[in-house]
Amino acid sequence: MMRLDDQTVVTGAGEFHMKSIIIRAFIGLLALSFIANSPTSAAERPNVVLVMTDDQGIGDFGATGNPVFETPRIDAMAGRSSSMTTFYVSPVCSPTRACLMTGRYNYRTRVIDTWLGRSMMEPNEVTIAEALSEAGYATGIFGKWHLGDCYPMRAIDQGFDEALIHRGGGLAQPSEPRENRRRYTDAILFHNGQQVQSEGFCTDVYFDAALDFIDQANDDGKNFFVYIPTNAPHSPYHDVPEDLRQHYMEKADQLAELIVDTPNNLQREIDTLARIAAMITNVDQNMGKLFDRLDAMDLTENTLVIFLVDNGPNTSRYVGNLRGKKNNVHDGGVRSPLWLQWPARLAAGQSHAELAAHIDLMPTILEACGVEAPGGVDFDGRSLMPILTGQSVDWSDRQVVLQTHRGDQPVRYHHFMIRDPRWKLLHASGFGTEDFSGAPKFELYDLLNDPGESKNLVDEQPEVFARLKASYDAWFDDVSSTRPDNYAPPRIQIGTPHEDVTVLTRQDWRDGTWEAEATGFWELSVPSGGEFEVRIEFDERPTPGFVVLRVGNADYRQAIPGRAESAVFEGIDIPAGDTRLQAVLTNDGKQRGIYQAFVSRR
Repeated sequence: MMRLDDQTVVTGAGEFHMKSIIIRAFIGLLALSFIANSPTSAAERPNVVLVMTDDQGIGDFGATGNPVFETPRIDAMAGRSSSMTTFYVSPVCSPTRACLMTGRYNYRTRVIDTWLGRSMMEPNEVTIAEALSEAGYATGIFGKWHLGDCYPMRAIDQGFDEALIHRGGGLAQPSEPRENRRRYTDAILFHNGQQVQSEGFCTDVYFDAALDFIDQANDDGKNFFVYIPTNAPHSPYHDVPEDLRQHYMEKADQLAELIVDTPNNLQREIDTLARIAAMITNVDQNMGKLFDRLDAMDLTENTLVIFLVDNGPNTSRYVGNLRGKKNNVHDGGVRSPLWLQWPARLAAGQSHAELAAHIDLMPTILEACGVEAPGGVDFDGRSLMPILTGQSVDWSDRQVVLQTHRGDQPVRYHHFMIRDPRWKLLHASGFGTEDFSGAPKFELYDLLNDPGESKNLVDEQPEVFARLKASYDAWFDDVSSTRPDNYAPPRIQIGTPHEDVTVLTRQDWRDGTWEAEATGFWELSVPSGGEFEVRIEFDERPTPGFVVLRVGNADYRQAIPGRAESAVFEGIDIPAGDTRLQAVLTNDGKQRGIYQAFVSRR
């Protein structure tokens, strides 16, 4: 359950973001026209529930061969589903989420990385929530958004009527309210832009809120699109369901057999895996609650339930016959199950081996719902409905490209893969660096005969190598020229009626690290100038010193007494236009960044 907290609200109530009246009106007219002339009436359209877990790998289910992790309700769903068995996601979270939400490669959406302002999505991208909302669906998100915490990038600005989410990439990150203290249980969350205090383990809270939303939409006679992107089983692992953790610790010997690399401390790795397994089984239990509720409401038959993961597993553990984990571009880091349960339209137990990816979900869902694709939007993805419904489809020309690494813009050949129905070319130069040195060390695999990517054929197959490399180059040039200033990060807008208080966190500051010693800054846009208040919070109570607030070219200095938690700057004049805000604390002869800044119009 969830209750409103009596603490200070740190973000104002959001409004639906009107990014373009002409575009949005055009989307609505197209959708209404399509529905009016479609044999699928509003009453016949499916409801949609899309569930995506965080850092859970393809091998973490009984249905995919895991002998220890208990996922009986998801396994049963897999048996009732039509599935895509060659399905790709990005190696890390924000890129996958941008692709899923837009049907377009994340490099088209300005989502480059997972932090430091590069997980913010271009607000003019049209999301699946916007398209379905315009077509009359009730839209709700419950869990992890990770595409922008401030206006105009929030979920409630991007098509969701209802949003219960955490900020940033997860709980226990610098984007959370300081008073949350890294909690997964009884966590501080944000409901439609308002800070609230939840009760219970976070995954339970998300699913309970989603079920309430389904109840309300059904009572209102509306179709619903429910997106449940859990932050479990993402690290840290300190706060998990204790009964399930103890249950898995009784299987310590079995857990040890799932660990791929020989660890330095086996007992510690077993404990970590028990905690991850506890969060995964908790997700499974909540999937059971979802299915039970749909059954009780007689909605199962015409509800499309989709399940996938956002990237590979967060530790080196069982991934079947694949190779790799999260952050990797080998298949263990970028493969996901895709199970689609829809009894009214999709045959149970059918599997399809055609090459597919996260960019295909938006066009697939729109076709399933009888909603026309938004005008003026060029999808990179394709609808999977013809394949899922057994139609004859020529898929032989399909290629999927994935690339993600740290930094402010993509580097050609850095940590990428390109795959066609048989062959895969990659350069595993490492997610954690902004560039690579020397010539690329390409790898080429015949995945039909070598799914474990064990034999590099780059020297033996020069024609295949040249073809895929040329395709990658064409892709890189294409996505890099989507719009002028293609990789400039979106700017946070302050002082708008959509957000009374804008909370600036290290998630979005422009610097090279989250460490407290860093002194990042935020790139802002001010639609109309005026007088602002800036309240600054420190991540720990500092010794005496001073803090300097810089807005544009103006500096404001304030002495900080010992053990102060915050400082307030009043009467800060900020003109309209683009600007930069930075606050630096100096004490004990050292400079350090602040924890968060709260900006509001006076």
